[in-house]
Amino acid sequence: MGPIATPSFRSLLLQPRFDDTALGWATGFVVTAKSGHALMTARHVVTGRHQDTGVPLHKMQAIPNNLTIFHHKKEQPLRWIEVVEPLLRDGLPLWKEHPELGAKVDFVALPLTQLRDVQMHPYDPSKPSEFEHGTLYETISVGPADPVSVIGFPFGMTAGGKLPIWATGSLATEPIVSFRDLPLSLVDCRTRPGQSGSPVIAYRNRGVTPTTDGGATDFGYPAWQFLGIYSGRINAESDLGMLWKAQALAQLIESM
Repeated sequence: MGPIATPSFRSLLLQPRFDDTALGWATGFVVTAKSGHALMTARHVVTGRHQDTGVPLHKMQAIPNNLTIFHHKKEQPLRWIEVVEPLLRDGLPLWKEHPELGAKVDFVALPLTQLRDVQMHPYDPSKPSEFEHGTLYETISVGPADPVSVIGFPFGMTAGGKLPIWATGSLATEPIVSFRDLPLSLVDCRTRPGQSGSPVIAYRNRGVTPTTDGGATDFGYPAWQFLGIYSGRINAESDLGMLWKAQALAQLIESM
C-alpha cells in the first residue's frame, strides 16, 4: 500500500447545525488569507438556503447557526477532532463573500477561530499547480473531456476514518469561457448531496503530463492542478455540476 495522496488530507467533512440539531453534510477545505486561516465551502451550505431561490433546504425550514468541522488532529496523522465554528454573530453572517460578486457566487470563506490542536492542510488557489514535493512551475493543461476529481463526502460518507471519496468525471466546458457570465465552469461527474464545497482538481499520476505552454513534463511524482470549488448539480436530473474557478476564490482570499 502506497502513501496517502496529499489532496485526501485537504478535504474536510462538515456538518451544518442549528444549535445541536444536524442539518446535513457538506465538504470544505482550508485556505490561508492575510488575516489567518479560513474554511472555504459552498455558500448554500452556510446559508441553509437554495442559492438561486433562497428557499430553506432543510425539510423543517431550519437554518444553520454553527458548523461542525472534522479537522485533522495536530501531529497525529489519521486522527480527527470535532470543532464547532459559529456562523452568525448578533444575527449577522461571519463568513466572507466575493468582494465584487457577493451572493451571486456559491462559495464563501469562513474565518477559523477554533484551531487549538488542529493540523492545517491548506490549498492555495493563487498557486494551483502542485506535486507531492512542492509547487510546480509548469501549469498542467486541462481542457474539455480531461479527467477531474471532486474530492468530498457524498451523503456524509467517508472512505475510512474521515478521509474523503474521490468522484472522477471530466471537464465539460472550455476553461476560458464563463458559464452564465460568472467565473463558473461545468464538470460532468456523478455527484450527490454532501459534496458541495469539495475541491476539484486535475490529478495526474507520475509520468509525462501535458502543460499549458504546449509542451509536456515528466514530473516523476503525482501532480495536480487545483481548479476550484464544487457547489452542486445544475439540476436534479443532470450529472453536470458547477465548478467555481480558482482565480475567483483567490480574489476572495486576497480581499480578506
